[in-house]
Amino acid sequence: VQLQASGGGLVQAGGSLRLSCAVSGRTINTLDMGWFRQASGKEREFVAAIMWSGGSTVYDYADYVKGRFTISRDNAKNTVYLQMNSLKPEDTAVYYCATDRGRLLTKTRARNPFEYDYWGQGTLVTVSS
Repeated sequence: VQLQASGGGLVQAGGSLRLSCAVSGRTINTLDMGWFRQASGKEREFVAAIMWSGGSTVYDYADYVKGRFTISRDNAKNTVYLQMNSLKPEDTAVYYCATDRGRLLTKTRARNPFEYDYWGQGTLVTVSS
């Protein structure tokens, strides 16, 4: 399984970006997918996740992005997106997408980066003030 993240860049505070994570080697429709970020000098932190649970899709967001970021997926394109609106300078980080081997994560587990088996290479988002 390979993940290719893209869409990062430089944006002013208040602006928007959409990150993409193209997945190959596995169809995503029943996979757990997560977005994490890592700012310089800080640990990797959870941003958002989309999970497959009992025939339905479950979404989860970190409190610091809730209401501003939206995770979605396009099964036909085997791609997961992270729409980021109202960006703040503190959102500056390298953003990573990740997936697992089909563990059917709960919300709590989906926030833990160690639950994921495959990672994209990361895409840099820089928000200027």
